[in-house]
Amino acid sequence: MGTLVVTEAELRNCLPIDKGSLGATEQSFSWISEGRISMPPVMHIDIDEDSAVDTKGAFVNGLEHLAVKIATGFFRNPQIGLPSCSSIIALMSAKTGAFDCIFLDNGYLMNLRTGLAGAVAAKHLAPQEIKTVGVVGTGVQARYQIESLALVRRFERLLVSGRSAASVSSYCTEMTSLLGIPVEPCQSLAELVTSAQVVVTTTPATEPIIMAEWLHTDLHITAMGSDLPGKQELHSNVLERANVVVCDVIDQCVIGGELQNLGEGSRKVLELGSIISGADQFSRPTGAVTICDLTGTGAQDTAIAVEAFYRVKAAKLGTSL
Repeated sequence: MGTLVVTEAELRNCLPIDKGSLGATEQSFSWISEGRISMPPVMHIDIDEDSAVDTKGAFVNGLEHLAVKIATGFFRNPQIGLPSCSSIIALMSAKTGAFDCIFLDNGYLMNLRTGLAGAVAAKHLAPQEIKTVGVVGTGVQARYQIESLALVRRFERLLVSGRSAASVSSYCTEMTSLLGIPVEPCQSLAELVTSAQVVVTTTPATEPIIMAEWLHTDLHITAMGSDLPGKQELHSNVLERANVVVCDVIDQCVIGGELQNLGEGSRKVLELGSIISGADQFSRPTGAVTICDLTGTGAQDTAIAVEAFYRVKAAKLGTSL
């Protein structure tokens, strides 16, 4: 038996942001709701205040493979011309434990499934009619989240807020070309939120940047930046005032997501998988404010790795060792 080694370039060639990759990511939430997974807590290794390593993985009962992802975040790297984050995924046979595939993807699969998870949230929670979307942040996820969102909702304008005028300008140019709609800078976060029907926050903030007084009818917010203790993008009042609060995994979000800033039992929270699977009957209330707190799961990593493996095999890509 050999191990297939697949590069980032090969993955980008056969697994873009498309309906198939969206469907694979969406299915991962249902697996959680259906109780089909063995998914341990995130293993987080602190190296220093700017460097850490996270490991996620999951086995899904009924699948032929399971995946484990090792992701790095070294946030001084841009000073030496390297990306801040990267990852690799190992895909193993659920029958023998053999390493069937190693994805040397430089974080591509992680970024892909994270962006698609935001689209899954919007598919089930956002208003059907959207004119304006707002995104906070100008990094990799600010791109993947919005490109993925375009799979499930049409919108006419995108507003972006970021800390660097240069990065905002670059983002506007790139995304205008990609989306074919106006992409405009917005210096005021209050204006961004009050103008949009969907807002996506993609920052590593440790203090709240979205305030409750900006909420309005027919608004959906996906907050995906908070994934560790101490991070926070939404003021706790935002969660308290929203009509519906949803997350990927409650047990994980109360530790590292936006839910860590809510008092225990202070309000009802649904898991996205229970809405997708139908375990919780859900219909978006008219005029509602909905929130989705996403921290990223090992089930998503297994789902996107399995999808990638089948596509790579069909395209006859990769190198067998």
